[in-house]
Amino acid sequence: MKSLPLRALALAATVSIAWSASALAADYQLNVNTALATSDPLYKGLEAFQANVAEASDGRLEVNLYPNSQLGPDEDVLEQARAGAPVAVVVDGGRLAVFQNEFGVLGAPFLASGYDGIRKVVTSDMFEEWVDKLRDASGHQVLSFNWWQGERHLLTNKEINGPADLNGVRMRTPGAPVWMETISAMGATPTPMPWGEVYSAIQQNVIDGAEAQLPAIVGANLDEVVTHITKTGHINLITGLVTSAAWFDSLPDDLQQIVREEALKAGDIASYGTQDSLDQIEADLTAKGVVIAEIDTEPFREATADVYDKLGYGELRDQLRAMAEE
Repeated sequence: MKSLPLRALALAATVSIAWSASALAADYQLNVNTALATSDPLYKGLEAFQANVAEASDGRLEVNLYPNSQLGPDEDVLEQARAGAPVAVVVDGGRLAVFQNEFGVLGAPFLASGYDGIRKVVTSDMFEEWVDKLRDASGHQVLSFNWWQGERHLLTNKEINGPADLNGVRMRTPGAPVWMETISAMGATPTPMPWGEVYSAIQQNVIDGAEAQLPAIVGANLDEVVTHITKTGHINLITGLVTSAAWFDSLPDDLQQIVREEALKAGDIASYGTQDSLDQIEADLTAKGVVIAEIDTEPFREATADVYDKLGYGELRDQLRAMAEE
């Protein structure tokens, strides 16, 4: 395993001591962090995971939920997990690509549409090989990666019809290379920052816009600071529940099986709940005065086509698209 920053080790020690003191009733405890709000459909899946793990384990394993990044940014929680803390985080493949490169392709542009196709990818034997590689590379354990949050669109205060309209637009995106390259190829200036800072950054003109899926827009109240949503669907956001391999290995075999099985079931609850919510969310945003535009996305597809080859994902792109369309 790669060496860990001292800051991560200190964080892991602190949170482990605090949580072990509170975990008197259960034999084991897992603390799940997400940047999303409790109103997000995906959070309902996390609540199902919490309840179903408690039931299936007869109370031996307790899951605690921390919305709105209460345990810190995703990157910090991933480092806590590497250091052995009993934490998990809902995270995209781009952030895992720094440890195992293949995960980055899951955030590449226009890979697949909707949930059912991408689910085939993240439940495949090939993906499970990536899971094993990630364990060896970084000490992270994927519990499941079928937490679909929707397709991501452009959020701005002006009309967007094509890549040329994004020239000079400072657009917030996660800092992973695949996201940065995608937004740059689409014509904007990628500006990485934590999700929790986006509202104030747009309000104060630090950035000009962002890109996100519909449920996250509502959860962060971004309809208050943007006027236009352009439906590009440029990234089909599939995320995973990722924890510490050391913590996972400390569980008895039956609890290891329970936590992975329930994570997969809960991911489906979250994903289909998200799918069912999209039409109503769009209607609510329109009622609030946000202009939601359907455009021809082909210019964006053409503009981002080279992202795969640039990051070494050309062969994987063809494999995964074929798998998603089976």
